[in-house]
Amino acid sequence: MKRILAPSVLAADFKNLGEAVEQVAKAGAEYIHIDVMDGMFVPSISFGMPVIKSIRSSTDKVFDVHMMVEEPGRYAEDMKKAGADLLCVHQEACRHLDRTIQQIHSLDMKAAVAINPATPVSAIELVLDQVDMVLIMSVNPGFGGQKFIPYTLEKVRQLRSRLDALGLFTDIQIDGGITLDNVGQVLKAGANIIVAGSAVFGGDPEANTRAFLEKFGGAFTR
Repeated sequence: MKRILAPSVLAADFKNLGEAVEQVAKAGAEYIHIDVMDGMFVPSISFGMPVIKSIRSSTDKVFDVHMMVEEPGRYAEDMKKAGADLLCVHQEACRHLDRTIQQIHSLDMKAAVAINPATPVSAIELVLDQVDMVLIMSVNPGFGGQKFIPYTLEKVRQLRSRLDALGLFTDIQIDGGITLDNVGQVLKAGANIIVAGSAVFGGDPEANTRAFLEKFGGAFTR
């Protein structure tokens, strides 16, 4: 499974959002992580379809859209039209999770499920064979710049072990407080898609992207 960096544009300079996307894509990031917040599931409000559509022309990289909203299936079709390639929904925000996953796949997008730090891996056991990626939140969602919650490392280990036992080659993404200092730990635990916001866009985005990729050590196979 390939190790992929997914810079979170929530931490980018909104005045030059398209340029920021181009910078990290040029430096080697393969996913662009886009946080959509509704002010209900999480306290903050971020951006929606018009902004996503406006930056879609900046790159052909995967638009990894993280839906931190209540009942995200309501917006799946509009997100597809805006340019989303992968739609990640929270287990805690979906009344009928499997139906939402099926809806995303029916729109020819990859489907992912996210769980908050205090939500156990067992909560998504029955949909592991239905999703393309699982996102382990390593901070409580809603704000950028938070510190990494250490116990989430064990959740990554548990999830990777369970996926291996089931014979599933599902991507594990981790999001929240990831820096150049701790990324090695999360990679070793079994995550292969790394979301980083402040650690990428706080300074020189191209140089920071390259620094993360150097830590990755290239692709690996399980």
